[in-house]
Amino acid sequence: MTESCATKTAQRDGRIVIEDDWPGYSLDLFTYPEHYCGDLESVYIPHGVIMDRTERLARNIMDDIGDHDIVVLCVLKGGYKFCADLVEFIKALSRNSNKSLLMRVDFIRLKSYLNDHSTEDMHILGGEDLSVLSGKNVLIVEAIVDTGKTMNALLKYVEAFQPKMVRVAGLLVKRVANGVGRLPDYVGFEIPNLFVVGYALDYNEYFRDLNHICVISEQGKMKYKV
Repeated sequence: MTESCATKTAQRDGRIVIEDDWPGYSLDLFTYPEHYCGDLESVYIPHGVIMDRTERLARNIMDDIGDHDIVVLCVLKGGYKFCADLVEFIKALSRNSNKSLLMRVDFIRLKSYLNDHSTEDMHILGGEDLSVLSGKNVLIVEAIVDTGKTMNALLKYVEAFQPKMVRVAGLLVKRVANGVGRLPDYVGFEIPNLFVVGYALDYNEYFRDLNHICVISEQGKMKYKV
């Protein structure tokens, strides 16, 4: 991060905290799909910073649970890029260290958003047979955690299969007043309560093709509202 960005961040309990007054980077400093012109306010976390932070999380995971077999449970759709990159970093570290982490990757889909609001109605799609988790070390990989209600429901669902251990890796954690869930064990960034898109995070299925994590504009919300 640049010096100006560093003044807006802090480190807390092993995670990077982005302060409320961080405005993000000007869109003019980066490339992004032309079809989103006017739909974004700023580049909030550049792709390169995401990748560096993900590599650090992979190292932390290797330090904690290396030499164990794990089942990586990727939460779709928003978590697919974070999960793919995290797994690749873990594989690279495993190849070049004295620890070997055997991984199996499974997928589950959660749906709880309508436009930019989290709803009480959380649907679990896929993962009908997660009996494979029984007695296993499980790493849940989620792109973003806000109120924690969805994560609490997922943890309850997963724990019903009696895994040996459950850990959670979350790229983003939002600071929200009504948070009720536990923090992920591995957190990339803590951010203000903003609606962000990109790096597979969507707004009504749009913006997944952005490499950076960006703040959506009011124009973008209206354009893609359902």
